[in-house]
Amino acid sequence: MAESKDLKQLVLEYLMQNTLVSSKEIHIGIGEKAGYATVKRTLQVLISEGLICTLGNGKGTKYQLSPAYFVLVPIHTSEYFLQEIDERRIRSDFNLNLIDQVLPTTILFTEKEIEQLNGLQAIFKNNTSDLSVEEFNREFERLAIDLSWKSSQIEGNTYSLLETEQLLREKQTASGKTKDEATMLLNHKDALDFILSNKDYMNPLTISRIEDLHSILIKELPVGRNIRKRRVGISGTNYKPIDNEFQIREALQSMCNLVNDKSNVFEKALLVLVLISYIQPFEDGNKRTARIISNAILMNEGYCPISFRTVDSIEYKKAMLVFYEQNNITPFKGIFINQFEFAVKTYF
Repeated sequence: MAESKDLKQLVLEYLMQNTLVSSKEIHIGIGEKAGYATVKRTLQVLISEGLICTLGNGKGTKYQLSPAYFVLVPIHTSEYFLQEIDERRIRSDFNLNLIDQVLPTTILFTEKEIEQLNGLQAIFKNNTSDLSVEEFNREFERLAIDLSWKSSQIEGNTYSLLETEQLLREKQTASGKTKDEATMLLNHKDALDFILSNKDYMNPLTISRIEDLHSILIKELPVGRNIRKRRVGISGTNYKPIDNEFQIREALQSMCNLVNDKSNVFEKALLVLVLISYIQPFEDGNKRTARIISNAILMNEGYCPISFRTVDSIEYKKAMLVFYEQNNITPFKGIFINQFEFAVKTYF
């Protein structure tokens, strides 16, 4: 297995320096580190993973990095963050081509990953096939408590899971906590109850519906409603989101078009998670809004919602920073797959 990974890396490094080359040129270019037949198989694997693409056919086939290479090439956060913030080479400005040109033709999940996710969804369907509406809603309430807690914790909320349960079930606030912390949690529950009662609300996805969900999440909090009109900064990164209201709306509309045009529900849900956070359309509450809308998309098509309960908050933020700085989705995709599996095996 290690040899295979090393060979893939050698091929990718060669293609970074050379474009539109033949398989024989690649074989020679990497120093004939493996047999020619093995190099050919490796090229097919890289094509299936969306990292490279071809031009021509037969003996005239040429290989090059795909336009989606930077989105899909594996990045390990443990290595990436060895460099301090000002040492990292990043895409500091918003990538205007990402949503309109790159992502529409990018297949985010490999065949193996889709097979894994579909298998988990089949388990979910089997588990819920005999549940009454009341039984399903009770299980959803359990997930909603977990999601409200974790989603708020990622944003710095100090309520424990037990305190969150007492607040959402019994309206009992925890001592030593702020009113805003309780409000944030209660708003999460209201937003989740809303999508449970209106599962098709985000189909199709529109800017106004995103704004509606955000309004529920920031109700009675000191946060401005609707699309922001001023610049925002993001701690831990030199990435700068767009700061023009009209450009923000344009980017949001492009995101809606992209998500609505995608046929795979897992791609839809993952894209919403990263792109709302990347665009940062609101002065606050962007990631919270992204997590709720992602779940709304899953639920609309009868898929298992995700609580994110076991995700490490720091790892979540690191994966998001990698997308901000490199437009690379692989760390966050790993979190998505892991948390979908946890949800299927834990709830309902």
